[in-house]
Amino acid sequence: MFNNKIFILLPDGIGLRNFAYSSFYEIGKKQGFDVAFWNNTPFPLTDLGFQEIKIENAKPNPLTDIYKNIKIQAELNLNIKKTKDKVYNTYRFPFSYSTLKIAIKSILIQVLTGFYDTDKGLGKIREKMNRYERKTLFYKQSLETLQKEKPSLVFCTNQRPLIAIAPLLAAQDLGIPTATFIFSWDNLPKATMVVETDYYFVWSTHMKEELLFYYPNIKSEAIFITGTPQFEMHFDKSTILSRELFCKQNNLDVNKKYICFSGDDSVTSPDDPQYLEDLANAVSILNKKGNNLGIIFRRCPVDFSNRYDSIIKEYSEVIALIDPLWQPLTSSWNTVLPTKADNQLLSNLAEHCEMVLNVGSSMVFDFISHNKPCCYFRYNQKIQLNKKWDIFKCYRFVHFRSMPNEEAIVWLNSPNEIVSKIEKTLKDSSTNVDHVKNWFKVINQHPPQYASKRIWDSIKAIIS
Repeated sequence: MFNNKIFILLPDGIGLRNFAYSSFYEIGKKQGFDVAFWNNTPFPLTDLGFQEIKIENAKPNPLTDIYKNIKIQAELNLNIKKTKDKVYNTYRFPFSYSTLKIAIKSILIQVLTGFYDTDKGLGKIREKMNRYERKTLFYKQSLETLQKEKPSLVFCTNQRPLIAIAPLLAAQDLGIPTATFIFSWDNLPKATMVVETDYYFVWSTHMKEELLFYYPNIKSEAIFITGTPQFEMHFDKSTILSRELFCKQNNLDVNKKYICFSGDDSVTSPDDPQYLEDLANAVSILNKKGNNLGIIFRRCPVDFSNRYDSIIKEYSEVIALIDPLWQPLTSSWNTVLPTKADNQLLSNLAEHCEMVLNVGSSMVFDFISHNKPCCYFRYNQKIQLNKKWDIFKCYRFVHFRSMPNEEAIVWLNSPNEIVSKIEKTLKDSSTNVDHVKNWFKVINQHPPQYASKRIWDSIKAIIS
């Protein structure tokens, strides 16, 4: 008898947007699957009418965390050896020595990394991580859950969380196929592959080639090219409000043309407030020239700092705030989770703004789904909050090399260029839009609105 029960493992809140707030669940149900979310997030999926099995008090083995960090360092070392490219050093987070315990851990990771930065060494690390996770209470609990529920496949929504190793190992030890989704377009060069599954779901042919390059132990036939549900929302026209209603709901001037400034977190872009100020100054100049422009500022969902306050106050006539509709479920920053309402808000923001400006964000693909261009700031501020931060380092990251034509982006190379380049883009953005569309096709399987269906088709192929 055909077993149609599929477990969707949600190790953290990152997968909610792709797999709980998209059409993914409904498509699976329509195709006859019995879909259950194996939920490690604090978000109650039963509120959405979904079947869920809650994970309580899941904890990895402390030694697994040490070996995970050794694995990341070893993979980055190996990537440098393979490519002769020092860019992989820029993906390393600085080691901390804030306490004796943390200092010992940091030193241990650095010392041991040199013993494992080969393909054979990485295999040994994976064996050690698996061995330690099989000793955890969470692994035993996962075995019990799987033996009771008997799913035909466990699909993990994110390849990065340490906590996902134990349930995936339990499934494999019971002969249940496992799969994972590569969450983001920049993940593979950064050595973020923590879990090891039977099958892998990727955004594009480009990402499949990356996966085979960085993880040669993975077989080509184990990889499914599906696209990501992340952008499906933009093609659901039923969620798009009229301009009048959108402006009314968000206290905007219906007669203004709005430019979106999307913020990053303080680590990714510490000088974001200065870039917002440069844009606000440019828009003020453009309005004195007879334009009627405004800025919609969408902050990073986990940035609760007051670092923008003085700029917003100074340019209150120009800057309007529309905060992301994310929900803090506890006081911890990593339990600030996306909501379905924010998907619709972001889609309408892209529909009703003229363009988006930021520092190297994937929002370029949200906006191109609505045929809107993107401008990237590409200059350092004269007075920097973090002297070690360099915007040019951002654009040297490997994922930007996927851009087939640099003209896809409107590059803002100095504050003095912002006025003229916004003017030019407002007048005609067709060249940039066409090039970004080509970039989007490299990054994400097209048509982008059918990613969920392709994922379910692939799951059906695996369990059949």
